[in-house]
Amino acid sequence: MAQVEVQVNGQPYLVACEDGQEARLAELAQVIDAEVRDLVRHVGQVGQARLLLMTCLQAMDELIRLRDELDTRRTGSTEDAMADQLEQMAQRLEAIAGSGNQT
Repeated sequence: MAQVEVQVNGQPYLVACEDGQEARLAELAQVIDAEVRDLVRHVGQVGQARLLLMTCLQAMDELIRLRDELDTRRTGSTEDAMADQLEQMAQRLEAIAGSGNQT
């Protein structure tokens, strides 16, 4: 198991990860650090724990918003596809019914 030292808001943290995941972990820590530093610009230094909590809440809010948006798109796509299929079936039934009346 590998260990990576990352910095968030100037504070070093030693974090374990699976071998080969060091670069990904460092990248994630950089994103978190940027978010924390952005919060510091807006709310000031309110304590490391509070800053990390606020960052996690913002990230989770974004994740849930994106998940809900994806669910809405999937549902909308499914409903659109079903409506298209029903329309096609109705057209076929009308064509069948029309061809039967001509006899």
